[in-house]
Amino acid sequence: MTAPSRLLLLALVLAAAPAPAQSLKRRVDARLDAPGLDRHLWGIAVTDLKGNTLYSRNADRMFIPASNVKLVVGAVATALLDPNFTVATSLYGTGPVVDGVLQGDLVLYGRGDPTLSRRCYDADETLPGVCDRDPTAKLVDLARQLRARGVKVIAGELIGDGSYFEPQLVHPAWESYDLNWWYAAPVSGLGFNDNSVDFRIVAGDSAGDQPRITMSPDVGIGRLDVRAETGPKGSRNTFDVLRSADGMGWTAAGRIPAESAPRTEYGAVADPNRFTALALRRELSAEGIIIRGSTRSTTDSLAYRHARTAPALAEVRSRPVSDWIFPILNSSQNWFAEMLLKQLGKQFGTSGSWDEGLRVTRRFLVDSMQIDSTQIALEDGSGLAANNLMSPQAFTTLLAWIRRHPNYDTFASALPQSGAAGSLRRRFVGTPLEGRVRAKSGTISRVNTLSGYVERSDGQVLIFSIQANHHTIGSTRMVAAIDSIVVELGKPGRK
Repeated sequence: MTAPSRLLLLALVLAAAPAPAQSLKRRVDARLDAPGLDRHLWGIAVTDLKGNTLYSRNADRMFIPASNVKLVVGAVATALLDPNFTVATSLYGTGPVVDGVLQGDLVLYGRGDPTLSRRCYDADETLPGVCDRDPTAKLVDLARQLRARGVKVIAGELIGDGSYFEPQLVHPAWESYDLNWWYAAPVSGLGFNDNSVDFRIVAGDSAGDQPRITMSPDVGIGRLDVRAETGPKGSRNTFDVLRSADGMGWTAAGRIPAESAPRTEYGAVADPNRFTALALRRELSAEGIIIRGSTRSTTDSLAYRHARTAPALAEVRSRPVSDWIFPILNSSQNWFAEMLLKQLGKQFGTSGSWDEGLRVTRRFLVDSMQIDSTQIALEDGSGLAANNLMSPQAFTTLLAWIRRHPNYDTFASALPQSGAAGSLRRRFVGTPLEGRVRAKSGTISRVNTLSGYVERSDGQVLIFSIQANHHTIGSTRMVAAIDSIVVELGKPGRK
């Protein structure tokens, strides 16, 4: 929490603070009904671990949960999938290998592995094996396996086959502007580097100079047209990088003030299957393997079906699904959540699609968790879609249910903790709740949410879901207001 945010939280905690002897209901009501917060739509449910209601306001009404949706896919996957579940990414040939030459195309076939990326999978990044520093490591492994089989030349083309999941790569409910960025990256059976490229942006030395922009990994997925310039020091920043209309590159335009700090932005690629294949092609070339044809992609599940009936020429496996949960909950990685949702549809439904993933998820929420079906209406797995709806009561029911599950530790270790690495690292710092809140936040336009667990100083654990919708006070003030409510929940004493 930044210094201004801490001061704002402290001010909200102290302003018109109800007497400690008052009940939880009176204390929270006093905050919600105070000027500045009383005009907004609040949904709150608070229970103990046995499910007894301690506080309720519009708890059974539907709210836009934003990234709190990730609690749903995280909990359902934790319950349904073995923590050690992995998927394979394989290389197949459409013809025989004769004298070191593959007589046909080489097909890179993915099964929904999101972990060909650069990231850590535990809050303690010093632990051995928890961080992957090189997103190409598994592609290098595939290339070396192929070379070890004696393959020196691919006579045909290199195909990135993402048909393990449905052909629809972007969700129809996502905003068109969002599709430019990593948080709305396309979702396919193949994925590499979060299906995004990293733009490193450095302002020019003086006004009028072109900024220096580099793209990585630069595997030839698209061109970068730089039309931006450096503006005078202190001028307004109008810089943006947008994907071209044909999806074949990006345009950097606008103005960056001189002496601006260097920064990195992350642009989503349009064709993740070709992107991953191009990254593999670079590693094959590094191993001395020649590809005579071009690099293409497909989402047609029938196109290379016969090639997949033969043993794979090379194969690597993903990290276990227990690792996938961490970036979904801890750092709120949208693409991991959507990949996992489609995986649920593939493993327990009829296809790796948004529709099937949501159908499997909804059935589990209703049948296993006993959540009222009229309190759930989800569109995606990340919460990016603004038409997701779920009640606070449904969230507390889910959180109580998963806490009793044998795999709860997988879920709990992925949840952000106040004051620790993750999306709560700056929240509740310097308060009695530092280190004692485990919860998932959510933010989209005019929406802020927080759902999870709070441990009181007397050891009692409460489950809560706070949903603030249709507000106009800005995220900084609303987050501080939500945190001040959680601080009230954390006080021991009368219910």
